[in-house]
Amino acid sequence: MEAYPRRLRLAGAAVHLYTASGSVLGLLIVLAAIEGEAVTALWLVLATLFVDGTDGMLARRFRVKQTIPWFDGARMDDIVDYLTYVFAAVVLLWTTDRLPPGAWGWVLAALPLLASCYQFCRVDAKTDDHYFLGFPSYWNVVAFYAIVLDIGTTGVGITLAVLTVLVFVPVKYVYPSRTKLLRSLNLGLAAVWLTSSAVLLLQYPDPHPVVVVLSLAYLVYYFGVSIWLTVAGARRGASDRVESAA
Repeated sequence: MEAYPRRLRLAGAAVHLYTASGSVLGLLIVLAAIEGEAVTALWLVLATLFVDGTDGMLARRFRVKQTIPWFDGARMDDIVDYLTYVFAAVVLLWTTDRLPPGAWGWVLAALPLLASCYQFCRVDAKTDDHYFLGFPSYWNVVAFYAIVLDIGTTGVGITLAVLTVLVFVPVKYVYPSRTKLLRSLNLGLAAVWLTSSAVLLLQYPDPHPVVVVLSLAYLVYYFGVSIWLTVAGARRGASDRVESAA
């Protein structure tokens, strides 16, 4: 077995701790939501997005799989993501009255929780060519826009229902930090989106229309390019099968 320098192993441990810090941020989101501090909760949401968007690159940079082979960082990442992307997001929607009262509110709150339980346990949820299979549980983004854009319970309910269905539809969604096709463009646009989201939060409760359009444009691009790449990949696969059968 190859021996790695202590400093590299310590760096790997630090990366794992960085990932684990997301669980603490998830707790802080829940506490802020319960205390009625929605804006604070949303700043923490953006912080979790930043951590999740950078920890994988750091893990590959410091070769954590090789330096600490007995520790499953991918499993920890999934646990943290479920807490921050799903559970804390649903709590935030609930405490800000973005879900309808009564039984329908309970049903809508359950949809992301159950759908993401299914998705996070699928072995192919992240494909070998580095895509997410099915809508990748961005419920924290849903909560962000529901609050910042003051979307009512009907709009939020429809969004939750539609996106829950899309969890089970095998569209391959871009994994910005890992999908090879258009990787530089995807990373650049993701950074612009995160910045525009921070500006929206600074402008809350009266966001500028230009910033709103800029922020939403990234979502349109993200869904559009994901569908396009899925369709293009399916066509290439069908063409390859025809050629191999000829």
